[in-house]
Amino acid sequence: MTDSPTPAVTRAFVLAAGLGKRMRPITVTTPKPLVEVAGKSLVDYALDRVAEAGIPEAVVNVHYLADLMEAHLVRRRGPPLITISDERDRLLETGGGVRKALAQLGPAPFMVLNSDSFWLEGPRPNLGRLVEAWDPERMDMLLLLASAATSLGYDGPGDFQMDKEGRLTRRAEREVAPFVYAGVAILKPELFADTPEGAFSLNLLFDRAIAAERLYGLRLDGQWLHVGTPEALREAEERVRASATQP
Repeated sequence: MTDSPTPAVTRAFVLAAGLGKRMRPITVTTPKPLVEVAGKSLVDYALDRVAEAGIPEAVVNVHYLADLMEAHLVRRRGPPLITISDERDRLLETGGGVRKALAQLGPAPFMVLNSDSFWLEGPRPNLGRLVEAWDPERMDMLLLLASAATSLGYDGPGDFQMDKEGRLTRRAEREVAPFVYAGVAILKPELFADTPEGAFSLNLLFDRAIAAERLYGLRLDGQWLHVGTPEALREAEERVRASATQP
């Protein structure tokens, strides 16, 4: 009997520390990752998808209503194995939050997910597709991208252009781009070299990878549901329930 091959990505970082201001009044008493869509919290959707992709460990950062977040995570059963990155003292934004947890994440490439990244899956689960598409020889970072035109609850101009090889560039000013960042990426920890201490955005690393021509994208198979506001949450709930009744 042979051992199963080691997955290409073995750890994930779930961003769950944000204030969720645009989701108020719901988030006055409930951290946004614990907001439910169709009876299940956003963070549980994220963690269940991490487990489904064969990633055995996850680090979750906490800041806003951190005690509620920790109590929820302790009650979870089954994979992935969860450790906490405590940001109670200071909110570090997306890049600073990951940087603080680098020792927990280890030296290998890892996945980063926004805890409120939410989508309806296509025929094949998207996190597994992302892991399969990861190529460290060509890539410093691989982003999951949604179609700006078909996403629910998104009305922005898009984020990225993608060439035929999957390489990404930023949308130019006053330009419309077809793809929006869906809140999931695989990246190399070396990208955090010479990053500032404290709070900063992952956009800094996106731009570094673009400059090196090593930022790539994979189009999401399914439909991305942007759950940024209470109204968008209601629309997402309706979409999920409708999809559950479709043959």
